[in-house]
Amino acid sequence: MADGSDGPSRPTTDAAARERELTEWLRFDPEPLPIPMDDEARAMLARMSIEITPDEESKLARYLGMLFAANARFNLTRIDRESAWSRHVVDSLTLLGPLASAEGVESVIDIGSGGGLPAIPLAIARPDIGFTLLESTGKKARFLEAVATRLGLANMAVVNDRAERAARTGLREAFDVATSRAVGALDDLALWSVPFLKIGGVMLAIKGARAAEEIVAAKQCLYELHAAAVGEIRTETNTIVVIEKQRKTPAKFP
Repeated sequence: MADGSDGPSRPTTDAAARERELTEWLRFDPEPLPIPMDDEARAMLARMSIEITPDEESKLARYLGMLFAANARFNLTRIDRESAWSRHVVDSLTLLGPLASAEGVESVIDIGSGGGLPAIPLAIARPDIGFTLLESTGKKARFLEAVATRLGLANMAVVNDRAERAARTGLREAFDVATSRAVGALDDLALWSVPFLKIGGVMLAIKGARAAEEIVAAKQCLYELHAAAVGEIRTETNTIVVIEKQRKTPAKFP
């Protein structure tokens, strides 16, 4: 007679094996091949007067290598490798200008970080600022942690939680800037982002061609959040919507 004890234990054993495999894989050892910057991206950065050092370029190339290696497992991006620099890195680095314009920025929270855009390129380019990456999906959060460890990004922390829940913790009204890219409609995004900002802090949302329409649609929501759209910055790759938090977020939000 067969011993039936193996049956019930197999799912747990299989799950543990998968967990060990994932943990080992996320060491990125050996590290995936980096994706070098292409001429188009280099030209775009030059046109926008965005400068990065050779060390920053190397880390960005390594990050993209890890991003695309992980993409087969985690579905982190639909962009192809050939467009990765121009459509991911350059697009993210357009926030460097607004970050520089906001004086005294020490802390940034990135909402719905996913594969790490725009936060990881920004953390690489601005090691003087602390970045908190908020991501609700566990595997994606672990990927972000793995990249931070592999690249030695001491200025980057990952929080695996939903924005609605995290905003009820010590993270509420704790940040100078909130960033986001390709997360959702502006009104929803404001609901998730503004509670994390200090009074006077700004939300920088990377949006597309319909940014002006989204601002109009979000006007009432922003009013109730005690925030207001104070600018639209058009760049070669996007439109950055700037929202300022003017007063304390009402307790009912989010």
